[in-house]
Amino acid sequence: MNKLSIIIPVFCEENTILEILNRLNKLQLINDIEKEIIIIDDASTDNSQKIVKEYIKNNPALPIQYSINKKNRGKGFSVQKGISLAGGSYLTIQDADLEYNPEDFNRMLLLLEKNVADVVYGSRFVSSSPHRILFFWHYLGNKLLTTISNIFTNLNLTDMETCYKMFTLGTIKNIELKEDRFGFEPEITAKIAKIPKIRIYEVGISYYGRTYQEGKKINWQDGFWALICILKYNLFYND
Repeated sequence: MNKLSIIIPVFCEENTILEILNRLNKLQLINDIEKEIIIIDDASTDNSQKIVKEYIKNNPALPIQYSINKKNRGKGFSVQKGISLAGGSYLTIQDADLEYNPEDFNRMLLLLEKNVADVVYGSRFVSSSPHRILFFWHYLGNKLLTTISNIFTNLNLTDMETCYKMFTLGTIKNIELKEDRFGFEPEITAKIAKIPKIRIYEVGISYYGRTYQEGKKINWQDGFWALICILKYNLFYND
């Protein structure tokens, strides 16, 4: 039976991590696909670790691997650590906030289960599903980074920066990632695009964005580094 490994990078998400875990616990995947949840805490300084430990204790039937970084290393580092622990047939990433809805996993899994895709991107910009209206400049920045990435990769993605990327485990395990922070998004895309005969699809997903007051962490500096990573991994790396 196939299994989906779900990596959850956590950094100070005490207000949302419990809700995400509850949603994943209740989620029924297509074709009776099993779930494997891998939580990587990036040295949170709030109550996130306490909440997760209590949840694991109270839900012994839910398969959860839990690891805590000794110091804050960044989302990319946590994702790499999660990949090394994954044992499913497929793998995806779930942020610990409430911006993305795990119910969208089934729309992505369908393409992997039918064996028409090796990688599926969940796009926030091609969907009729709910999409919270927030920051124009963030939207413009995402579109600009996606366009520049597409120029170098020759892909026609609409949302390169999306959190929801789903892979066959063999695909992602064979990619050596180097970026510890948000630069891993363009890095993954650049390296995937170089795989011969890779089959990449995109499906629309819902998006419940949050404000900085609600805990959003990414900023213009991360956007600038993403641009550097687009150039770096498309022009200077061939692995």
